[in-house]
Amino acid sequence: MTETIRLTDQPDWSYLLRDSYDLYRRQSAGGSPKIRSHQRAVREGISRVIKANAELRFPEPATKPVVSHLTRALNNGRLERHAPFIRAIEAIQHRLTWQFGYEKVPRGLEKKYAYAELAGPTGPVLTDDVILGLVLFAPSCTYPAHAHDGITESYVCLSGAVSENDQGVYAPGSLIFNPPEHLHRITVGDNNPALLFYAWHGSREKLREQKMVFTRKPR
Repeated sequence: MTETIRLTDQPDWSYLLRDSYDLYRRQSAGGSPKIRSHQRAVREGISRVIKANAELRFPEPATKPVVSHLTRALNNGRLERHAPFIRAIEAIQHRLTWQFGYEKVPRGLEKKYAYAELAGPTGPVLTDDVILGLVLFAPSCTYPAHAHDGITESYVCLSGAVSENDQGVYAPGSLIFNPPEHLHRITVGDNNPALLFYAWHGSREKLREQKMVFTRKPR
């Protein structure tokens, strides 16, 4: 019988979750009650995972073409105030399973995008309380419009620069907030990749059943 692996058996993953908690504790809400509430919900979810000494299950590590930009993205992130979080990512990066998450990926996007889940119903840290992960974009990437059913989402920009719906530019350290059903499209700066940390909060049913679908443009 395979022995169950817990957070306390893998200190690097425990540190990553604690640093994720700190990231959402120190991040400004910009005076927004909705963002503040989301940040609190994410922290509470992470806290429950840590206190439960959650189980870890590691899928087979997998890469995607965009991961060739990861070293540059991490190096840039080390220059920011969240450098300790970048180092926590570096410690576990060899265990990451990079994926697309869509049955059909738009032409060209397969070379410019991938994500790796850190915690959620499918692991590596198993939980129904919150979904945490990383998304990596190559320079000049356009991530098509999409929305999430019943899921409140936030991104923290770790390196690079992105825009959402052409409404402002988010530099490293910025937080992007997307309430449920909010249609959003992301574009990336021309000169560097962008690495974002994302957190999803919602009911356990929504987190377990969430499907990633791009919104088609009307013909």
